[in-house]
Amino acid sequence: MIDKKYIWEKDGFIIRSAQTEDAESYFNQNYCPLDKEVARLTGCKEVFTKEEVVSFFLKSLNEDDRYFFLITAPDGRIIGESVINEIDWDLRCANFRIGIFHSEERGKGIGTWVVETTRDFAFEELKLHRLELDVYSFNTAAEKVYLKAGFKHEGVLRDTVIDGGKYADDILMAILEDEWRILKGL
Repeated sequence: MIDKKYIWEKDGFIIRSAQTEDAESYFNQNYCPLDKEVARLTGCKEVFTKEEVVSFFLKSLNEDDRYFFLITAPDGRIIGESVINEIDWDLRCANFRIGIFHSEERGKGIGTWVVETTRDFAFEELKLHRLELDVYSFNTAAEKVYLKAGFKHEGVLRDTVIDGGKYADDILMAILEDEWRILKGL
């Protein structure tokens, strides 16, 4: 990751660059165990060892194709993450993901703010041409947030995951630099 530190604030919630000293709190506040609904919506397993999470966290901080942001609540707890990863600097494209780890923090508009802020960072600061993501078809709330933020449907990987004993799709979405400019009125 590039050495710059970033921070955004709204109503006491903060999005900021992850730091080495956050690793233990990130694990303790979110992965003991991971919320069942978060695991379902993201396709993650529910139980991770401290070593798995902390080592991945620390490794992520040193990758030059990733920007790793933490979302904190007004009381200072780490409640989520927003990540731009798999950056291809030649093509100016990247993948995006977000996770709000605590159910009591979802449905407050935090995710919308984080998605829009991270999207803007990708185009304004990183000068990307394309930002892409995927979302499971049963995660309709997230899909609505992405659509509101200007992401467009690009395709569907049919029956790629099982949810509640039924197959579900993985929806591919992206926003291009020109679409973002129009959305922002630039």
